[in-house]
Amino acid sequence: MSEPLDDMYRDIILDHYRSPRGKKPLEKADVTSDGSNPSCGDEIFLQVELDNGTVKDIHVDCRGCAISVASASMLAEVIKGKSIEHAKKIAEVVKKMLKGEDTDIPDDLGDLDALQGVRNFPVRIKCALLAWVTFMEGIKNYEKGHGDVRTRVSTEDYE
Repeated sequence: MSEPLDDMYRDIILDHYRSPRGKKPLEKADVTSDGSNPSCGDEIFLQVELDNGTVKDIHVDCRGCAISVASASMLAEVIKGKSIEHAKKIAEVVKKMLKGEDTDIPDDLGDLDALQGVRNFPVRIKCALLAWVTFMEGIKNYEKGHGDVRTRVSTEDYE
């Protein structure tokens, strides 16, 4: 493999792909979202349980490439226990990081820095963004008072 591909498929990404976090379905979900990446066929089903403005638990069922599944797993791992506001800030940092925009990367991103190599492969950025935009749109829907409505998201709507 070439060096850039080695960077992209680091051990952390492969670990999240092989053993994704957040696989247990939730009995109670305040946010439910479906996301798709039509350019390569990745799909995600996401549920979030909230407790007083905090992500109490999250379920992600992602089917797709290693990058898409790993990114969804990392989302489940890093935002659990965070306030909605903090989780939204992390999602914005991830979006900027993947697009190569300047951003201050907080210390509490866990394994997410492993996704930085994805920005060298523009066709794969939407794979890594899928879970994050699906989460964000679900949260937006919840904040508008429509948490009981299942949100549907496509990465085609994000540049």
